[in-house]
This record gives sequence, structure tokens and C-alpha cells, in this order.
Amino acid sequence: MRDFPFTMFGFMQTVFPIFFIIMFLLVISVFVTIFVRMIKQNRYNNAQPKLTVEAKVVSRRSDHSMSRSSSTSSMHSTTWHYVTFEVESGDRMEFSVTGQEYGLLAEGDTGKLTFQGTRYLGFDRFR
Repeated sequence: MRDFPFTMFGFMQTVFPIFFIIMFLLVISVFVTIFVRMIKQNRYNNAQPKLTVEAKVVSRRSDHSMSRSSSTSSMHSTTWHYVTFEVESGDRMEFSVTGQEYGLLAEGDTGKLTFQGTRYLGFDRFR
């Protein structure tokens, strides 16, 4: 059995470093991809004109995420708010909004929607 070159210890010494490097590079590439997409989206939005159009709030939704820290046994909750607007042409656009904006908008509200690309800038309700 000594003549066999791949003992379990030798196998782990050879394969584990390679596996570790591959996983490290994979994680780094995911972070770089996300970062590049965020920069591209921001540049796209900055290049778009700021538009103000008449619109109606047609729906609202929230996404919730909860996570637990194993070291401190504490819970962390994150909520993302989205509002869908319908413009005069019938097109619908969904924007991410702050919790405060989300609380102020109700389905059926009509007013002036201001946005730049995919970036929500505000909504002034008709009175």
C-alpha cells in the first residue's frame, strides 16, 4: 500500500488548496459582477433625463428578509418596498421606494411621477 502515490493525506494536500482557491475566486467574481452591474445601472440612470408624467398608483408590495446571527443570537430584518405606477400610455413602471414614501402612497392615488431611468425621484399627489 505504500507504493500507492495518493494516500488520503496526500490527496487532501493536493485537492483542498485547489478547491479553496476556486471557491475564493468564485466568491470574488460574484462580488465584482454585482458591483459592476450597480455601477452600470447608476451610469444609465444618470444619463437619462428627469421626467415628470401623470401617473396612477396601481399596486404596492413589500419583500421581507430575516436573518439570525449565530454568534449573538440576534435577529435582523430587512424590508424592501415597491410601488407600481401606470402612466397615461398604459405602461406600468415599478420603482423601489423608501418606507416613508411607501406609507404615504395608496393604490388609486393619481399625481405627477418624477423619475430618472429606473430611479424613483418622487410623486406629487393631485389634491
